[in-house]
Amino acid sequence: MNEIIYGIHVIESILEHDYTCLKQVYILKGFKNKRLLSIIDRIKNLGIIIQMTNKQWMNKKTNNAVHQGIIAQIKLRLQYQENDLYNIISKIKLPFLLILDRITDPYNLGACLRTAEIAGVNAVIIPKYQSASLNATTKKVSCGASERIPLIIVTNLVHTLRKLQKHNIWIIGTTDDANHILYNSKLTGPIALIMGSEGNGIRRLTKECCNELIRIPTIGMISSLNVSVATGICLFEAMRQRYNF
Repeated sequence: MNEIIYGIHVIESILEHDYTCLKQVYILKGFKNKRLLSIIDRIKNLGIIIQMTNKQWMNKKTNNAVHQGIIAQIKLRLQYQENDLYNIISKIKLPFLLILDRITDPYNLGACLRTAEIAGVNAVIIPKYQSASLNATTKKVSCGASERIPLIIVTNLVHTLRKLQKHNIWIIGTTDDANHILYNSKLTGPIALIMGSEGNGIRRLTKECCNELIRIPTIGMISSLNVSVATGICLFEAMRQRYNF
């Protein structure tokens, strides 16, 4: 089974990490982008089929998204399962996990994946239901992070949280009504940070599984941050603590 991806960052990342999944590449006729020219040379050297096409066709294929003049048809990669998560954390001394609860916007999911990869997160976990999927939009927004960081899809998030606790992972949930603020929390050990949607936050049962609840302190009048911004604040504070920046 194949899927369509698009955008320079995503396809550069595919070329660097798993070019064998590339089936066919479509390039906009009359392109003038130097990075695109470099990508084409690499693709030709790999013997992958390239087809030149027009803007109208590319816009239709991507639902008028910003494709940057390049679309690729790829084989779907094998999805990570929950058991893969425990294999991953068993090989890491201090696991650093991100859990996204009810993040339904693919742009937010892509932005969170990008931030997670930069901050050194070992894996991202999302529930199977009430979550955005890893589609072409998510991959483009992630700027290649979706190809580098494991995305674990779980059927029952509460069950996963309880099992992570048995693996000595400290579960930290974020919520506006928490008494404890982010900067007073110790984020140096094996942790899983849970971020919820900006409208509804994390679910009640998710919250009940947390070892600790924290909030980001604010002084303005706006009630909440965009979830990808809030995720960035929390992950980079954890990164600062973990690497003594």
